Amino acid sequence: MIRRFQALALAALLAVPAAASAQRETTVIVVRHAEKMTSNPSDPNPALTPEGEQRARELARLLRDRHVGAVITTQFARTSLTGLPTAEAAHVKLDTVPASRDMAAHVAAVADLIRTRHAGETVLVVGHSNTVPKIVAALGGPALGDLCDSAYDNLFTVVIPEGGTPRVTHTHYGAAAPAGVAGCVDGIQQPQPAAAP
Repeated sequence: MIRRFQALALAALLAVPAAASAQRETTVIVVRHAEKMTSNPSDPNPALTPEGEQRARELARLLRDRHVGAVITTQFARTSLTGLPTAEAAHVKLDTVPASRDMAAHVAAVADLIRTRHAGETVLVVGHSNTVPKIVAALGGPALGDLCDSAYDNLFTVVIPEGGTPRVTHTHYGAAAPAGVAGCVDGIQQPQPAAAP
């Protein structure tokens, strides 16, 4: 029932046309890449599993009426393959912002690309479990923990009004993440209490 309510709330939020606002708003949808292959642990660049491919198609279906103007991914197959169905449906090319060990530089580059080249548009950003929360924060959202390793269904929508305070909505899409994972609340890692001395 809660997931159904979240889906309806997300649909209502995404159904509002960008032109409906008197202000020029930028809407940024930030997700983690979909489920990746884990059969070869030494593969640094795995593709998506069939479940991940289904999630990528579900994301494209969810965003099909949003007039997506840009899809930003990293150089890794798992992010580009997650964003590709949405990019193809929107008739846009993938914008690749390489991820590196300098996560702060990567996050800043994504936020700068959105602000300078895609202001006023709806933008999909596909990141990783440790970059998604930082991108949300860089766009004016709250500080969050990394996404749980087993959670692929988080969807953050950051609405940035021109000259206003950003609004953030956290919902879920596609198949639900496993429940009851230790240290995870709503797909986000929670700080662990310090061990007793």
